[in-house]
Parts: sequence; C-alpha cells; structure tokens
Amino acid sequence: MSMSTDHIKMLCDISELSALFAEDSLEELLQKVVDMVADHMRAQVCSIYLYDDHSDMLTLRATRGLKSESVGQVQLRSGEGLVGIAFYEKKSICEASGSSHPNFKFYPNIDEELYDAFLAVPILRGQIGIGVLVVQRRKGDSFTEQDQMALKATSSQLVSMLENIRLLFHSRDRQKPYSFKREEVTSPEFHSYRFMKGRSGSSGVAYAGTIVLGAGNAEKPLFDVSQDSGIDSVKFEEAIVRTERQLDSLQAAVEERLSDAASLIFGSHLLMLKDPSYVGSMRELMRRGVHPVAAVQQIYQQYLAIFEKSEAPMIREKVQDIKDLTTRLMDNLIGSSREEQYIADHILIARELLPSDLLRYSAENVKGVVLVSGGVTSHVSILARSLQLPLVIINDASLLRIPPETPVIVDADSGAIYLHPAADLRTRMLAQEDKKKTMTGTQDLGRCQTRDGRQISIMINVNLISDADVLSSGEIDGVGLYRSEFPFIIRHNFPSEEEQFFIYSRLLKKMRGKPVTFRTLDIGGDKILSYYEFPHQENPFLGMRSLRFSLSHKEIFKQQIRAILRAGANHDIKIMFPMVASLDDIYECKEVLQKCQQELSAEGAAYHHTPPLGAMIEIPSTIPIIDDLANELDFLSIGTNDLIQYTLAVDRTNEKVSDYYIPHHPAILRSLKKIAEAGIKYGKPVSICGDMGAKEQYIPFLIGIGITILSMDSYSVRRSKELVCRLDSEECAHLAEKMLAASTIRQVEASMLEAELIPTLGL
Repeated sequence: MSMSTDHIKMLCDISELSALFAEDSLEELLQKVVDMVADHMRAQVCSIYLYDDHSDMLTLRATRGLKSESVGQVQLRSGEGLVGIAFYEKKSICEASGSSHPNFKFYPNIDEELYDAFLAVPILRGQIGIGVLVVQRRKGDSFTEQDQMALKATSSQLVSMLENIRLLFHSRDRQKPYSFKREEVTSPEFHSYRFMKGRSGSSGVAYAGTIVLGAGNAEKPLFDVSQDSGIDSVKFEEAIVRTERQLDSLQAAVEERLSDAASLIFGSHLLMLKDPSYVGSMRELMRRGVHPVAAVQQIYQQYLAIFEKSEAPMIREKVQDIKDLTTRLMDNLIGSSREEQYIADHILIARELLPSDLLRYSAENVKGVVLVSGGVTSHVSILARSLQLPLVIINDASLLRIPPETPVIVDADSGAIYLHPAADLRTRMLAQEDKKKTMTGTQDLGRCQTRDGRQISIMINVNLISDADVLSSGEIDGVGLYRSEFPFIIRHNFPSEEEQFFIYSRLLKKMRGKPVTFRTLDIGGDKILSYYEFPHQENPFLGMRSLRFSLSHKEIFKQQIRAILRAGANHDIKIMFPMVASLDDIYECKEVLQKCQQELSAEGAAYHHTPPLGAMIEIPSTIPIIDDLANELDFLSIGTNDLIQYTLAVDRTNEKVSDYYIPHHPAILRSLKKIAEAGIKYGKPVSICGDMGAKEQYIPFLIGIGITILSMDSYSVRRSKELVCRLDSEECAHLAEKMLAASTIRQVEASMLEAELIPTLGL
C-alpha cells in the first residue's frame, strides 16, 4: 500500500522544516511541526509528547487542537494512558474511539473529548524512546492503515530534530539562575534514618557523605564567589598549572598500581586542559573583562551542552569528564580548602557506570558505590571486587534524588545501605570492618586436599594483575581464568598487540611459573566497549558477543592470540575460548592460531608452540556434544554464570527475574555432571570458574561429581580451602547422587539441608 500525494508532500515539508531548527525558538518550531502534520493528515488535533528519562514522564510540548494551556502541563508516565502505552511498548496505537479504550486517560478542560478517532506513533531512535506523535479526529472519521504508514514515516523524519529539542528542554528545565553558590538540594524523604536493602556487588563496608552522578546536585560545579577575593588572570594560570600537575600525579599513581588497566584514564582531562579551544576560550572571555570564575563557568556550560546533545555515544560519555575537570579547575582557582576533589571520600550514587568510570573514581579515592541498575555478575561488580571497592545495587531510582553530603553507610557485605545512621550503628559497623581488614585469615594451608586425601586445585580468577597480589604464591595453584577483556573494556580504543604483550608478560612474571589460563576476548552482553559501536541488538546476550565477535573481527583476534603466544614463550600457559557453541568454532579458532604461529615463525619471534587449548562450557548446545569437545580439546572449563543464564532463560543482570536464577536447578546439576563425566572419560581436566565454584553450598556437590579444579576470585580462596579440607570426597559423592536423583528444586534443597557437610545454604 503506497502513501497518498498529500502524505508524501508532508514528508518533504518536514524535511525542509529541519533546516529552520537554528532560526526558531523550540516552541515555535514544534508548533510549525504540529500545524503541518495536522493539515496533511486532515486531523483536528496533532500533539507532540517528549520523554524525560529522569522523571520517567512524557510531557505535552506542542499541540494544535487542544487548549494551549495544556502545553507543559499534561504529563503521563511511561505506560500510562494510550500515549504512555504507545511509548512503553514501542508500537502504534490506532483506535476508532480512543475514549472507549480501557486505558484511555481523560484530562478535563483541554477539549480532548471533542475528538474520538485516535492515532499515536512512538518517536524512536533505534529502540530508544524520544516521545510520541499523536493525531486525533472527530468521531466517525477513523484513521486508515495508510495514515499509520504516513505518521510512522513522519516520526522517523522528525527523530533527529526532536531528540535535540528534547535535550534542550531537559537542559532548560534544569537550568538555574546564574549563581556561583554551591547549591544544596533538599528532599524531605531522605532527611531521617532509612534502611534500604539491595544486593551486594562487591563486599566491604564504607561510611561517607553522598554525591550523585547525573542528578541536580552534581550537574553543575557551582561556587560562591560573591566577593572578588583577588581572583584574576594570574590566579587562573596558576590554577591551570596546579590542575595539570594533579592530573599527571593521579595518572602516575594509578599506572603504578594498575599498570594493566590504567591506559590514560585521565587522558581526556589532560587533553582538554591543553586544548586551545577550551582554555583559550576562557582566556578570551577574561580579556573582554569577564571574571575568571564566570569565564570557566560559561565555557563549561557550552561544552556540556555540546557533549550532552551529541548523537555519538563516545562524546556523550565525556559529560562526566568535563564536570570532573571543571570542578577540579574551579577548586584550584578559588582556593578551596578541601584536600581532595569532590568525588574523593564520598559514597558515589549513579544509575550506572562504565568500568573505566569505576577505575577512575577508585583512583580518586571514592569510598563506596551504590548503583540503581545492573547485575551482581556484571563486569562493573567484578571490577569493583578487584579494586576492593564496596558496591551495592539497589533498584530504586529515588536514590538519584538524595541530597548531597547525606551520611550513608554502605554495607556491601549484606547488600544494604543506611541513610543518616545512628552513631552507635556507625561505630559498630566500622569497627567490625577494621577488624576484618586486620585479620590475617588463616595460615597458608599449603596444598589443598579433602580429609580423605583427594587433591583439589584452588586457582584464582584474575581481572586486574593486582588481583594476584592479594595472596601469597603458596596459597594458590595458578590462574584458572584471566579475563583478558578488562584491558579492552577500560580503554578508549582497542589495545595493540604490543600493549597486550606487555600486560600478559607482567601477569606471567608475577605468577612465577605457575600455570595461567588466558580466556580470549569476551565482550558483548553486559560488557560493552565505549569506543566500539555495537549494532543494535534486541537481546545482546544472544547476539554478537564473545567468540562470535572475535571470529567476526579476526584482525583483532589475531593480535590477541599473537600477544598471548609471545608472552607465553617459556611459560606454562593455556588458551581458552569463551562461548563455544560447536566443534566448528573450535576448528576455526585452531585455524587462526595456526596462522598466528606461522607468522611468528616467519618473523623469528619467540612464542609458545604448543599451548593447551580449552573451551568455556557455557552454552546448552555444548552439552549434547560434550564428548566430542572433550576428545578434541585439552581441557574444559565451566562458566556457570552463563550456563545457568542460558539454560534457564534468565537474564542474570535483571533483578526482576533474579529469583529464577537457581544454580541448583536439576537441569544445571545434571549438565555439570555430564561435563565432569566427559572430562573423566577422556582424561581431560575440568574446572569450574563461575560463581558456583566459590560458594560453600555447592563445593561439596562439585567435588562429589569429580571436579578437582576450582577457580575463584582471590577473596574466596582461604574460606574455600578451609571448607575443602573439612570435606570427605566419599560423603560428597553420596550427596551429589541424592541431589542428581531429585526431580524438583525443592527436592534438591531438601537434600542439601539434610547434608551436615554444607555449612551455609543461603537458599
């Protein structure tokens, strides 16, 4: 079905309208849009609603046909009314009688009752909602399928312009009168003691005042300079020098501590500080007589507006950089008495963070983190554990409105926070944390074995090289999983072969001859590269990720394999491929490996000629062919986190379905047993490197089915070794048989509860 001549003309007119964006006010431009659409659609009403993700509200921003007073006043939540449903479900809604629909929301005194025929189309950029375009007619004049096609096409034509307008409305709505006084944001709901329960992402306890990223109290660095206290251009130049020295010092410190991960994490700050268009613009304003503080503030606002409205994700991610840099520069300019910057010594609250963000804030001495979205097994949580930074995840967006400097205890051991905690609670919890930090744990237990003498290898999962510093070399048997994606995730571009070679060599040197298993690049899903534009995927966990990405980008894959082989010369290394789905994947990986070896031989480079190869078993398709994989490979490693997720169809980062993420589900237990049997049958080692391998309630089962290698985060090693030494492998085998015989989850749990050798269930 083709569109009418009127509809095609409307699209042409809309296209020309975009060119007027810079010439009209936002209100005038939107009014032209609704007038034009209404005329071409023969509709008595046309309205545009734009979405604000901070308030989760759709606001009427322009209308023709409804009362003009309704603009800016009529608001609907996502999913509320027909407009909200069209937005939430990302689909068109066409009704001959909109007012008869059970979800229709009636607003009195705006004249909407005069128009019954209803058509709403969501305004989308990809799958990101911008707003809703609505047309309405009088009763009996329904919209046709052709009308729907035309309005959808119009929506797609308008999306870029409306996205920019939405950002400007967002900025305008939050714009305060010009002031340099540090603002205090108040919210009555947070003034008194409050306990909030979430989930632990990284253990530890911290107490400090809060700062919220992306909320009003952290949007603008505002300072009190009501009196000219001798701040002039000379002071400005001195502040520039001090700021540059601070950033250089921070960069050097973090590189010394985290050399594998600290690839210029303050680089964007330093480059901006030296950018003539940034600092030069401030100097030009000062030459015109503008006060230095006002000059800094004005250029900051200009850059912030540019970054926030950019369509490029990499540029939008610079918003926090410009805020951090301006705050640091302003502190140095006005002579702030604070020893550290505004992030330091605070509890950070944010909707979400990139791993690179977390690394930077850790370097700036943030005390703890509270996220209002994300999963316990996400890479931000994993990185927080390596940084020994307490992190709690609480799915409550009201935390983003918490006033600055609200005293908070983050109890990441239990996954809770205490707002305005009483003095005795604060003293008790901090004393417990100090005691925990000073405890030496247990003495080195040496080789780990069960009571009846079965040897169990305890290895560590490494995210950052510093993870290997937590324990003495005698406490572990090697690295069972090196997550090689971290140097990729926290950088601003793909690390080169030489950068990877340097990192891998340092890790191997630190391990002093003990075996290290390198898992090749595992990105996608919840592990996003800020510098790589992944195509839109309805379900990224089932899309282009992990080994699929590597095999689709073989130049990147080859650089990593070459770096591992070169670093592994004269070392005990293994190479493991993640998210293997078939034998064909293994054959293709072996071809890449062979080509890399041939190239290195031709170059005369030293490299490991025969690294053992293994697969991460985490996709259900590998279970029926596990014998074939065990026969083809040198070892198997079970990634329980994804195996559970994919087998049970549960997004492990979605807390709404977290109750369905059950490691002791009969299907999971029987899959683990089948993998262990294949390893025993073909004489190939099988290890566990997912979270199950460090949980006390599951270790007896794993030993009972024949698993002899457990790889875990370093902080779990001592506790796990102590447990293993108390177990008897025959008793574990008997427990495993009972658990495997159970048909239901409840029956499995009953078997576990009966077993005296399980100290803590946590079921």
